[in-house]
Parts: sequence; C-alpha cells; structure tokens
Amino acid sequence: MSLSHHVARQDPFAGLSRFRGEFYSCLTRRADALFELVDAVLCADGPVRSLVELSLVGEHRRGHGGLYDALSAGRVDVARLRRALASVPLPRAADGRLVLAADLTCWLRPSAHTSPQRILCHTYGRGKNQHIPVPGWPYSVICALETGRSSWTAPLDALRLAPGDDAATVTAGQMRELVERLMAAGQWRGGDPEILIVVDAGYDVPRLAFLLKDLPVQVLGRMRSDRVLRRTVPPREPGRRGRPPRHGGEFVFGDPATWNTPNVQTVTATRLYGTAVARAWDRLHPRLTHRSAWTAELGALPVIEGTVIRLQVEHLPSGATPKPVWLWWSGTDATETTVDLLWRAFLRRFDIEHTFRLFKQTLGWTCPKIRSPEAADRWTWLILAAFTQLRLARPLAADLRRPWEKPAPPDRLTPARVRRDFRHLRTKAACPAGAPKTTRPGPGRPPGRRNDQPTTRYDVHTVGKPDSAKRRTKKSTTPRPRRTG
Repeated sequence: MSLSHHVARQDPFAGLSRFRGEFYSCLTRRADALFELVDAVLCADGPVRSLVELSLVGEHRRGHGGLYDALSAGRVDVARLRRALASVPLPRAADGRLVLAADLTCWLRPSAHTSPQRILCHTYGRGKNQHIPVPGWPYSVICALETGRSSWTAPLDALRLAPGDDAATVTAGQMRELVERLMAAGQWRGGDPEILIVVDAGYDVPRLAFLLKDLPVQVLGRMRSDRVLRRTVPPREPGRRGRPPRHGGEFVFGDPATWNTPNVQTVTATRLYGTAVARAWDRLHPRLTHRSAWTAELGALPVIEGTVIRLQVEHLPSGATPKPVWLWWSGTDATETTVDLLWRAFLRRFDIEHTFRLFKQTLGWTCPKIRSPEAADRWTWLILAAFTQLRLARPLAADLRRPWEKPAPPDRLTPARVRRDFRHLRTKAACPAGAPKTTRPGPGRPPGRRNDQPTTRYDVHTVGKPDSAKRRTKKSTTPRPRRTG
C-alpha cells in the first residue's frame, strides 16, 4: 500500500487538505486574498448576494477593497487547476464507466453596456411561452455524473464562448482536452469502458461524435422530433449500372410508417414515470449537406451511423402529457442492456441543472457586477474550486438541518447541507493562506474632480445574416412542410 493511501485511511481530511493545497498553488497572484474569498463563499451563513458582503464573513480577514482587488488583478493558473480537478476521485456509472455531461449556462448581463464580448443568450421561462434573447456571457460546462437520483455532479471544466464561436466545435475541443487530462491522470486506462458523453438537443450530436471519433468516447444526445434520418444502403442488385447511392430509405421521426420493426425493444417499470418503453433502430445517419458547420468540408461528406432510441413513458410526475424522447447514440449493435443503460444515463444529464442552480442561487456565481470577461472567468474558476471542496467534504459533513427539514442519511446530504457544516470542517483541513498585512487605502480621485475618461461602451454581438438572405425581400408562399411528430 502506498503512503498516500495509508495517510488517506488514517486522516479522512487528507483528500480535502490535499486539494486545498493544490488549489492554493494554482493562485499565482493575490493568492491569499483569492483563497480566503473562496473560503468566505463556502462559510457564509446564507446564499451569496453580493461580493462586498463576503468581506464581513469571519473567514475573510481582509477588507472589501482587497476582495475587489484580488478579483480584478489576481491570477489563476487555469491549466494547473484543470489538471487538479481531473485528478480528484470522480463518480462512476453502474458499469464503472465515466459519464460526462456538457451544457451551456449563461451569465446574463443585459445592462452591462461597458462589458465587452457579450452575446445574445436564449433564455427559457422568462415569459409565457416566450424565448427571449438576453445579452450575457455563455459558458460551456462539463461535469461528471453519478448513478441514481442525486443533486451532485463533479464539475471539471468551464469555458466561455467568445463572439462567433460554434457551440459544437468549442465543446468538441473542450471535451478532447478534458479526456486527454483524464487519461493522463489515470481516470481512464486501456481496457476500461469507453467514456459516455451526454448532451441535450442544443448540440449537433452526429457532428460532435465525428469530431471525437479518434477518442475512446461514445456520444449520446437528444434530437428534435421533426428530424429525418437515412438508413443504410441496401445491397446492390447484380448487373445494375450507374452511380451507387450513398443513403438508404428515410426514417421520419414523425411518421411511424417509416420506422419498421425495431432492432431492440425494452419495457421497464419505473417509480416516477410508470412503464417506460424504449425502442432502438440500428445504423441510422443524417444526410449531410455543405451548409452550416459542414461548409468548410471538401469532397464527399461522411456517413455518421448510429443508433436511434425512442423513449416513451406512461406518465409524468407533473401530470403533463408525456411526449416521446428521441435519442441518438454514436454506437451500433446495441443490446437490451445497453439501451436500458443509455436512456437512464440521459435522464441523469438533468442533474447538471441542479449544479447550475446551486452556482447561481447559493454560491453567487452570477451576483457580482463584474465588468471585464477576464474577471468573470476568474470568478467562475473560483466557484468550481469551491464546489469541488464541497464534494470532497461530502463524507465528512454533519447534517445541520433546519427544524422543519427532514433528516437525511449521511450519504444523501445535498450540497447546500454540506456547505452549512464547512465552517467546522475548515478548521481541520489545511489553510495555507497567510495573515493579512496592515495597509492604508489609496487617496482615490480628489473630491470635486470629474471623471474625464468615460468607460468604453460595447455593442452586443449578433450573428450577421448572409447576403442571400438580405437580398430576399419576398417570403416564399410555398414553404417546405415541416415534418412533426
């Protein structure tokens, strides 16, 4: 047995202390102030409402001026912090594989006219049946998922989308670098099950699988219900001349007459959704064209085959009418066990929404009025480091429940309940931050002198329309019918 494993068995705080020391070494400028800022986020009595209130937390020994100075002028070695996050113990699925979920979450800044690189972010639920675009900074976040119902995930990476970035391309590059770090950290070795990547309908799932085809990963994602895929080309008849076709017959999601008999069908009894019926059709692919993300591809476009899964549940817990969920998996020849594992893994993808809600409503990720996107990235990585400490303190925390809350087993504590006890755990873990030095604030701008250097204002980035769309002034009276189901 190695010395590190022996120490970890004797000291249950070894893992938490080790990560805190590694996190402190990732802070290259204003390290003590940034480290105490994270401790203030973890030890605050309630949700974080503003940065200046964090300076009143007892664990933050510096003034509010040092807090803002650390966030605006501090430095974080992001590459080293990424390696540290990939080295901590990660949750696994039931079959022992890593399941990674990627999704976009937005830091809305509608009134920040002096903040650059803002993009129109699509928001849901801000009006009755309305999707309103609001200016902000979108972030692509990747988390490792647990098995079973849980509000815990393991955030491993966050990347802000710059104006003009394609979400699928950026996520593919981000996922590639993360998988390489996981392999370097020993989280995946040869012979282990392939890593499963789960995304929602906002991503081009076949393109994401095509960009990551050289890695030991499988991609699972939801597709819109009006999609049309193609089957494999049937065997060519002898003596037939002409160019061989590249696509077979159509598979229309909204037309059951084109489905034929599924290759695999499973029926599972669930507690919340009643009977869940999953049917899978093998080797279906989209018919690609030289448009959108495939414009730069030269020659014939690839044929990306996969498995389509249609999930239909009996009822929903909310009482709404359940609609079928269409999934596309980059693998083929799925068995009944594989189909059952895939649709359950996709339902676990929604656990990342609990993490986003905790980031924004409890840890105060979007509450600071930060002007520069670089400071926003710095604050984002501090929040990821804070949540990782909560996850490492999960088996150590006591249940400090409110009188009106139900008792929870030690292994079922939510992140918010673990945060309540972190103030007591902090005294037993390593705290490498040094004591603050006495100083005096600067004089600032003399009274009565106006600011003669106004801050530059920036426009919100919008995607420009192509020239062909600008020249078209009259709308077509015979549009192509949309295939719905």
